[in-house]
Formats: sequence, structure tokens, C-alpha cells
Amino acid sequence: MPAPVRLRELIRTIRAARTQAEEREVIQKECALIRSSFREEDNTYRCRNVAKLIYMHMLGYPAHFGQLECLKLIASQRFTDKRIGYLGAMLLLDERQDVHLLMTNCLKNDLSHSTQFVQGLSLCTLGCMGSSDMCRDLAGEVEKLLKNSNSYIRKKAALAAVHVIRKVPELLEMFLPATKNLLNDKNHGVLHAAVVLVIEMCKHSPDTHAYFRKVVPQLVKSLKNLIMSGYSPEHDVSGISDPFLQVQILRLLRILGKSDDEASEQMNDILAQVATNTETSKNVGNAILYETVLTVMDIKSESGLRVLAVNILGRFLLNNDKNIRYVALTSLLKMVQTDHNAVQRHRSTIVDCLTDLDVSIKRRAMDLCFALVNGSNVQGMMKELLYFLDHCDPEFKADCASGIFLAAEKYAPNKRWHIDTIMRVLTTAGGYVRDDSVPLLIQLISNANSLHAYIVQKLYQAIRVDISQQPLVQVAVWCIGEYGDLLLSAEFEEESQVQVTEDEVLDVLEKILQSSLSALTTREYALTAIMKLSTRLQSSTNRIRKAVSIYGSSLDVELQQRAVEYSALFMRFDHMRPALLERMPLIQKGAANGPVQTVVNGEEKEEGGSLPAQEQLSQQAQVSNLLDLLDVSNPAPSVPQESKVPHAGGELLDLLDGLNLPDPQSSGLSGAQPHLVLDGIAAPNSHSTVNLKQDIPSIIAYDQNGLKIEFSFERSKANTNMLFITLRASNSTEVDMSNFILQAAVPKSFQLQLMSPSGSNIPARNSGAVTQLMRVLNTQKHPLRMRLKLMYNHREAPIEVMADINEFPLQAWE
Repeated sequence: MPAPVRLRELIRTIRAARTQAEEREVIQKECALIRSSFREEDNTYRCRNVAKLIYMHMLGYPAHFGQLECLKLIASQRFTDKRIGYLGAMLLLDERQDVHLLMTNCLKNDLSHSTQFVQGLSLCTLGCMGSSDMCRDLAGEVEKLLKNSNSYIRKKAALAAVHVIRKVPELLEMFLPATKNLLNDKNHGVLHAAVVLVIEMCKHSPDTHAYFRKVVPQLVKSLKNLIMSGYSPEHDVSGISDPFLQVQILRLLRILGKSDDEASEQMNDILAQVATNTETSKNVGNAILYETVLTVMDIKSESGLRVLAVNILGRFLLNNDKNIRYVALTSLLKMVQTDHNAVQRHRSTIVDCLTDLDVSIKRRAMDLCFALVNGSNVQGMMKELLYFLDHCDPEFKADCASGIFLAAEKYAPNKRWHIDTIMRVLTTAGGYVRDDSVPLLIQLISNANSLHAYIVQKLYQAIRVDISQQPLVQVAVWCIGEYGDLLLSAEFEEESQVQVTEDEVLDVLEKILQSSLSALTTREYALTAIMKLSTRLQSSTNRIRKAVSIYGSSLDVELQQRAVEYSALFMRFDHMRPALLERMPLIQKGAANGPVQTVVNGEEKEEGGSLPAQEQLSQQAQVSNLLDLLDVSNPAPSVPQESKVPHAGGELLDLLDGLNLPDPQSSGLSGAQPHLVLDGIAAPNSHSTVNLKQDIPSIIAYDQNGLKIEFSFERSKANTNMLFITLRASNSTEVDMSNFILQAAVPKSFQLQLMSPSGSNIPARNSGAVTQLMRVLNTQKHPLRMRLKLMYNHREAPIEVMADINEFPLQAWE
């Protein structure tokens, strides 16, 4: 058989191939010749053939059929054969194949070979692909070689020991004494390998930390010698002596100094020397400084040293290398919680990174900017972040908007600034905000009583220009529905105020309803807002009725249902419409969201616990619990029970004097869930089983000192014993009546339930009213009698009056 081609000629032939198909043809032809040579047991050219297989394997072609030939080369006595054999074993074999176990005996023999290069080959192979079983069998030989007098062998043995510990951590103790001695070695390669070995031991066994903390002074000394040593051609890299060894020693010091005061104290001086003496003009020096910063961050270092570490990262931010800037931002983000003030000094440089072209740097800079926001710099930082939000790529807008929301909620100097900031975000990136942003902003606006006119003006102006930002439109429509009367009034005085007419407001809402840009949720908001404006825009009721009725035939079920129910309010229950469409009470955060912010007398207060009684009146709809008065066992859930108003129960005997009240057991309502105010109201042409009679005349229950209480009655057809009384309280004086509370009591033969009132303030000059629904169950058909207790504040003075009502219409009980 002719001699096979040399490796050099094969490489030249493969490189000369013009196409991949031609290359595959050359490889397949050569593999066939190599297989034939292996079958003929040709020992002369086995080394050459395996070398060619290794090259083909590197090109990605299969070469597994040469595995056994590698074992034969390893068993050879010639060094050139062993070298190719071990190289082939490291590339073609791994621990998942049982073939590698066949070389264990050869490795053991070569570890004791008289030639250091053969020993080095076997140690490299063991450290590269040794399995757990192989490591257990050969660990003793590796441990002996750690004590070898030859530095070349000690270095290779230390690296092999690292692999042994990774595969079999329980053998770690075997190497401890020899490893400790290696840390005294003068040879840089041996010392480097020893430090790597100690780091691996510390990762696998925390118990070794205390053992190696004794060598911290020795490590500090070695590091100092590297810094202070002069030029050494053998170890110099860009003017720095052995930077690889310096980095590994710093990593080991970081592990040993963590959570240990004594070890950290021993390191402080040398870390300061490394930080101040290392050249920063080359990338090699920056790598050492970065490891120094990480070490300072992890150990219990002095405050001055931590400030020095932050300043190093600050210099990194000015580097032209993007990788270094990214590393600096990532490290500062980790340090900002512990060294906030030191990081704040570099705020301007961090903000400048927001304009970087690299997206990774921009994202890290954005995260760090949000971490730097506090109460003293929130306005300046928000200005920068809002500018970034305006100009950043879409992939950043969602995270940036969410971060601005959280920062504004936590550090806002006042409510107006907070609302302006969120409105700016919604205007800029409304399509990217999280889902809960709309209810959160509505809650915030609801509690800002003094800013309602300003807010509704700003939002109205915003949606006149752009209705594409759906969250902004939803908030604006909600505010117009709630505070549309303020939009038309002159209460808000500012240069940017725009005079608005009722028709213009309705035009905008109808445009939103009809726009293809509006989502279904937005249309639902708009339809409800138009309905609410029917009680706020007195001269546009007919137009609103027509606009609502159009959607009674909408293809969308939700819009259709809303429109039908709202139309029913116009036709059959028009007397209840003002009460049902009153302004929403203050929306409070749940307990899970932290302290509740309330607005009392125009002042913001933050409470972590319960509010005083007078504040609870304004925060909890100021409603008296009649069922508490009568000791009923199943009170309505809409009436808070936990807040007892002092004067609400103080005059109980006076209120009930003269009325025969039931026992607690006989006066309780059934355990059924309470119904809504509109329970039993059926849409036109529906087949509801519950309908209400409206043939009972209304009465004036109380009319003194400008306060007028009117009762209207309705009876359920489903239960003729149940009477619904709608109370309407109006104020004809020139001053509003505030904190209005009504209590009522009936004789023991009746059962009475009070629902929550529509509000607590009765506007002056009959411009509005407070309504409240009562339910009276009269099973014995007795004549109805009732005693009322009215409490309210008028002209800054508390007023409390009693009234008996004995002249109810005959139809009310028959």
C-alpha cells in the first residue's frame, strides 16, 4: 500500500477545494484510505493518520472511528506517538463513552514516567476529560505530583487537581496540605495554578475558607511584589507585571474576605495600592481595576475605599470602550443600594449614557437612573427621563414608563407635579404603559380635590389634539364625566385655560365613541361619561339621550347593555338619575398598597392606621348604619361597621324614644346578599319577574332651615310587603351643607335597611342633591311611622335635628 499523504498536503488540498461538495469529496476519499490503513494494522503511519483525523474533526467531519487508534498511540513508547494519541483522546473521547476507561492504566503508568513531558501529557489529558471513576483512581498520583520538585509538573498537577475536585468534591481534603505549600512557590505559573485550585476548593466547601484565611498575609505579600516589581520581560503584559496572576489573587481575596472583618482589614491597604498604582490607559490595567472594585464591594472594606471603587467605575464611564462602560454601569447598579451618595456624584455622567447608541448601555443607564432617584433630585431626574422617554426606541418605552410611574408615586413633591408627570407619560407613551396605570391615575385624581378643575382642563386639551393614546383617553373621559361641570366653569384660572361649551365637550366624546382608534374599553368609558354629563350639563340632556340610545343596537354586547340601561334611566327612572350619576366617592388604596393618602380640608395627609372620626365621615361616604342602631344581625356590606362615629350612636335613646323597637333576634333581615339600588329594574320589553309600582305619591318629610327631605315610594311586585323609599335631600341656602348623615328608626313590626348615600355634601342653591335608598319590610301591613335624625355642618357649625314622620301615604302600607 502506498504511503499516505502528509497532513500538510491534505490541508493544502482541502483549502484548494472550490466548493463544499469538492471538499467533502476530498475528505471522504481520505477517510476511506485511513480506514483501510487501520484495518491493515499499519503502525508506521498510524500517527500520521490520526493527526489527519484530528484535523478533519476540527473541520466538523465525523472521526469517531479513530478512537481506538488513539489508545494504541498512547500505549506506544515513542513520545511523538503519545503526543498525538493524547491529543486525539482529548478531542475524540469524553467521559460519556466507555472507551475512555481503557486508557486509565496508561495514564497511571505515564503519571510515573521518568520524562516530565510525558507526565505533563497525562496530567493535561486527565484534567481535560477525566471521568469521576478515573479521577478517583488517579487522585493519589496527582497528589504526589503536587509535591514534585519540578515546577512544570507541579503546575500541571495543580490544574489536574482542579478537575478532580470538580468531578469528586469529597477528595478535596486530600489536596489541602500540598495546596497550601504551593502558595509559597516563587514560580508564577505554579502560584497561578495554586490560586485557581484554592478558589475551586472554596467554591465547593465553605469550610475551607477558615483554613485558607491564614494565608491572606501571604497572598497580600505576593500581590504587593507584583505591583512593586520592576519590568520583567517574562511576565510583562502592556507594562503590567503578570496581570493574570493579579486578577486571580484578587478573586481569591474577595472570597476569603467576605463576611470576615479581620481578613478584610488585612486587605484594605493592598487594595488601595492596586487601585492607585495600576495604569488605566491599557485594557490590562482596567481588568485589574475591575477585579479590585469587585473585591472592595464584596469584603467589609472601609468607607473611603468604597468611595475610591465608585470613582474608578466613574472613570470607566468616560472610557471609549463600550464594554468597559457597560461593566461600569452594571457594577454601579449593584453598589447604589450600599453607597448611594458616592454613586450620586457621577449622576450627570450616568445620565449622559442614556444617549449612547448601544442599546445595552442605554438599558443599564436607564435602570441606574431610576435607582438614583430620591426625594431631593426627583424633579431633575424625571425631566431627563421624560426626555429619554420621548426619544428612546419602542423597546425601552414600557420599562421607562413603568419606572417613572413608580418613582413619581414614591417621591412626588406634590400632587400637581405627580399628576402632570403621569399625564406627560401617557401623552408620550400611552400605548406602552402597564395595565393598572389607568385606575392608579384615576385614584390619584379622585383624591386631589383642589386640582380637579386644573386636571380636567389639561386632559380635555390633550384629547382634543390626540385620541390615539388609549390610556390617556380613558383617564380624560373619566374625568370629563366626573368633573364636566368644572370644565365649563371659571374656577380654574390659568393662562392656558380654554373656554369650552357643552357642545364642544359632547363633540369630543362622540368623536371618541365613533373613532376606529378607540378600543372597546375606551368606548365604554366614553358612553358612561356622556351619561354622567346628563346631570352636569343641564341644557344638553336631549342630545345626550339621543347619543346614548344610538348604542342600544350596537353589535358589541357590553356597549348595548350599557346603552339600554342608561336609556331606562331616562324613561322610567328619571327621578333616580341624578342620585345614581352623582360623583364617585374618594377612591382609596387597599391596605396592601401601603398607607392611605387622604385629602381633608384641602390638605394632604398620609395615615398608616385608622383616621379620626371626623375624617372617617368624609372618607367613608358619611353614612349611618341603621342596622347597627337596631342591632340587626346581617348588616349591608356597603355600610362600614368598623368605624363607629361618636355622635352617631351617642343619642340613641333620644332617637328611638317613643318607638317600639324589635328584639335583635326578630329584627334581623334574611341572610341573603343585599341587592343593588337598581335591582329589579328591567329594560323595556324584558321579561323580568321583579317590577316596581310607581303609583304612590311622594311626600315632604322635612323642610326647615333650607334643608328639604323628600320621600318617593316604589313597591316591588315580586314581594308586595317590600317598600323602596328614595330619599332626596336638597339645600336652598347660599352655603353648602357638609358631612350630611341621616339615621332612621321604625317600630318593631317593621324591618328597615339603609343603603349607602350618594354623597355627604349637599350643594347650595338647589344645584344638586344627596339621595339615599331605604328598604322597609312590612309583613303585618301596619301603618308606617318613622323617626329621623339629621346631622350636618352648615356655615362651619354642626347641626343636629330630629323629625317624626307619621303621615305616610295610605298606599305605602296597604
